[in-house]
Amino acid sequence: MRVEEIMSIDLETCRADDTLNRAAQIMWEHDCGAAPVVDDEGHVVGILTDRDICMAAYTQGRPLTEISVSSACSRSVRTCKLDDSVESAGAIMAAERVRRIPVVDHDGKICGILSLGDLARRVHEPTHKPDGLSYENIAVTVAAVSEPAREHSSNGDALGRIKRERSAAPA
Repeated sequence: MRVEEIMSIDLETCRADDTLNRAAQIMWEHDCGAAPVVDDEGHVVGILTDRDICMAAYTQGRPLTEISVSSACSRSVRTCKLDDSVESAGAIMAAERVRRIPVVDHDGKICGILSLGDLARRVHEPTHKPDGLSYENIAVTVAAVSEPAREHSSNGDALGRIKRERSAAPA
């Protein structure tokens, strides 16, 4: 089975120069927990999650209207293509420990997003079909994605600094 057969095509994006307030508004209004960050041509340059927004607000100590998407988004984004197999996309998700992966066309422009939810909605009983949508493959992907982070994203350095400062402060 190919990615384009099960991906979500109703997606919202944001730009690196948008504020986190705008990104949070997009996520709220469209009931999503992540938004790909795109350039003027529609190429993926990052991805922003609702957690990234929360951590940026906490670590930067400023209102969302004053924080740019570029300061909080993850810029190391793996993508998959429309005609990639669902199994290979699931393997990328597991290896990168991500719950969503942007889908790009042959020109590298965003055209959808593949989530764990998309995989779970299409899972079936184990068969000999090489489509990657068996319960076992999905369980392996979910388990890998759910592993605790070894490193934090761009907000991680600030979060570590804040924890050190708070633990060193007199009670």
